[in-house]
Amino acid sequence: MPTPPPLSRPPTRFRPFLHLLSLLSLLLLTACANAGNPTPANPEPTPTATVAIPASETSDSDKTLTLRYWQAPSLPFPYLSSGHKDWDAAAVTLQPLANHAPDGSLRPTLAATIPTLANGGISPDQRAITWQLKPDVRWSDGSPLTAADVVFTWQYCIAPQSGCASRDFFDGIAAVTAVDDLTVEITFTDPTPWPYTPFVGYRTPIISRSQFAQCLGPAAAGCAAQNAAPLGTGPYHITRFTPNADAAYAPNPYYHGPKPYFDRVELHGGGSALSAAQSVLQSTTADYAWNLQIAPDTLQQLESLGHGQLVVAFASLVERIAVNQANPDPALGDSRSEYLDGQNPHPFLTYTPIPQAMSMALDRPLIARRLYGFAAVPTCNIIAGPPPYVSTANDSCLDQDIAAANQLLDDHGVRDTDNDGIREYNGIPLRLAYQTSVNPLRQDTQTLIQDWWRQIGIDAALLQHDAALFFGADPESDPAASYRRFFADVQMYADSSGIDPQRYFADQLCANIPNRANHWAGGNVPRACNPDYDRRFAQLPQTPAGPQRAALIKQLNDHHIQNYYQIPIVNRGLVSAHANSLQGVQPNGWDSSLWNIAQWRR
Repeated sequence: MPTPPPLSRPPTRFRPFLHLLSLLSLLLLTACANAGNPTPANPEPTPTATVAIPASETSDSDKTLTLRYWQAPSLPFPYLSSGHKDWDAAAVTLQPLANHAPDGSLRPTLAATIPTLANGGISPDQRAITWQLKPDVRWSDGSPLTAADVVFTWQYCIAPQSGCASRDFFDGIAAVTAVDDLTVEITFTDPTPWPYTPFVGYRTPIISRSQFAQCLGPAAAGCAAQNAAPLGTGPYHITRFTPNADAAYAPNPYYHGPKPYFDRVELHGGGSALSAAQSVLQSTTADYAWNLQIAPDTLQQLESLGHGQLVVAFASLVERIAVNQANPDPALGDSRSEYLDGQNPHPFLTYTPIPQAMSMALDRPLIARRLYGFAAVPTCNIIAGPPPYVSTANDSCLDQDIAAANQLLDDHGVRDTDNDGIREYNGIPLRLAYQTSVNPLRQDTQTLIQDWWRQIGIDAALLQHDAALFFGADPESDPAASYRRFFADVQMYADSSGIDPQRYFADQLCANIPNRANHWAGGNVPRACNPDYDRRFAQLPQTPAGPQRAALIKQLNDHHIQNYYQIPIVNRGLVSAHANSLQGVQPNGWDSSLWNIAQWRR
C-alpha cells in the first residue's frame, strides 16, 4: 500500500510560459464558474432562526476566519441534518466526548481520557464503557456541562418521532447512566469490542439538556431557535445562521481550551466548487475552501498562483469494481442476479482465474495519477485505513502485468478458440456488461479498463446510469438502474468501510445478500457467500480493539480481495484549500474538516 501524499503540500510551480497559460485559463474558468457548477439543491426545509451579531463581535479582517462551503449548510445541528456541510457547520461549536484524529486514532475532547480495557474504562465482558468528563467545562452561556447532558443527548436522539439523523449510532445501547456529575456509563445489550461509536466524532456531539429539554420526540423539528443556534462547548459559538446561505461565530468566552486565535468566523455558502477554490487560491477573499470537486489540473493551475495550497484528507473511501457472483442473464426473468442459495452462479466470474486476470490487467497507479492526481492513491484493499487495519498481503496488484494475466488464463484453459479476440470459458465468450454512474472520472476509468481487459481477451460493454438512479432507484420499479439489483456482470462505485469496519464486514455476510425477500436491501452487493468468511467474521464482535482485532480485519479484507469478489482501484481523498497564511489546518477524513479549528491561526 503506497503512502498517501502529504496532507499539506507546497504550491506546485510551473515554468513561466505555463504560468501565463494558467492565468489565461483561469480568466475563462471564472467567467463560466457558476454556470458550469450549479449548487446542489438542499432538501432539508427545516425551520431555522437568525441571531443578531452584537457590534462588539465585529473585528478587523486579519482576525476574521472566512470559510467557503459551496454546498451551503441548511442546519448547524447534526441530529436533524444529513450532510457533511451541516455537520461541519455544527462542529465549530458542538463537541463530542472524543474526536478521530487524521490517522484514525482517538483524541479526548470533552472526556478526560479515552476508556480502554487496560485502564478499566471498558468492562471485562465488553458490555459497558465508562467515560470521565473533563472538570469545569461550560456551555457557551456559562452553565456547566454534566453527565446529565450526555444522558439527555442519547434520550433526545432515540425518542420516537424525533427524526434523529444519527439514530443508528446508538444502536445496541441498553442504557446511558450518569454515575455522578462527571461520570457516564454506557451499557450495551451485547459484548461490544468497539464501543467508540456513540458520542465519538462530529455526528454525535453532546447537546445541552436545559436548552433542548422541550424538544423531545415530535417537538424536535419545531425548536427552530435551538436547532439554528445550539449552545456549544467548542471554541466558537453561533451568532448568526441563515439557512442555505451563511453563518457567523464568535469566540466562546467559556471555552475549556486555550483562547482561540480568531475574533470572528464567517462561513459563506453557495456558488460552485470552482468559485470556492478561486476565493482562496486566486482572489484571496477566503481562508479555507471545502470539498473541491474539480479536475486536478485546474486546481493545480490555481495553486500555482502562490496564494494558497491544496490539502487532501484520506480515510477509506475506495473506488472498486464489484464482481457479480450471480448470473445477470436477462433470460432468467425474476431470477436475474438472484443468488438463490448458490444455485444461480455467474457462468464464468466465479472461476477465480478470470477475475484474478482482470485485476492483474489494471494499472492502478496510472488511474490515480492521470485521472485523480493528488486526490487519490492506488490501493489493493477495500479496507484502506486506519493504518493498523491495512493489509500488505495484496500489494502485488500495484504492478500491472498484462503478460502474466494472459498467461494465467492460458494456463487455466480460458482461451480464444475461434480467433475472434475474445476468450471463452466452457464455451461461453467472456463478454461483460460493466456499469457505473454518470461521472466524468468514472467514464474515463471505464475506458481505460475496457482497453486493458480487451488486451487479455475480455470484452466489456460500458453502461452508465444517472447517479441519483444508480444509488437511489427503487430496486423494484426501476431495477435496471439500481446498483443493488446489479443487472450487470461488474459494476464500479466507491464505498467507505468506516473507522472500524465491523459494520461493513457484517454487510458482506451470506445473510445480507440483496434478494427478493429483503427487497434488495442487503449490503452484500457482489452476492458473495463463503462459509469460511462467515466463520471468521463471527470472531470479530468478540475481539477487543488491539493487535488481534487488526489481524482479523486484515484476514477478512484479504478473503474478499483474494477471492476477487471486489477489485479495489483507488482510495479517494477529500480535497480542500487554505491560504498560505492560515496555519494549523489538519485535513481529516475520519471526522469533521474543522475538527481542530481551535488551533487554526495566522
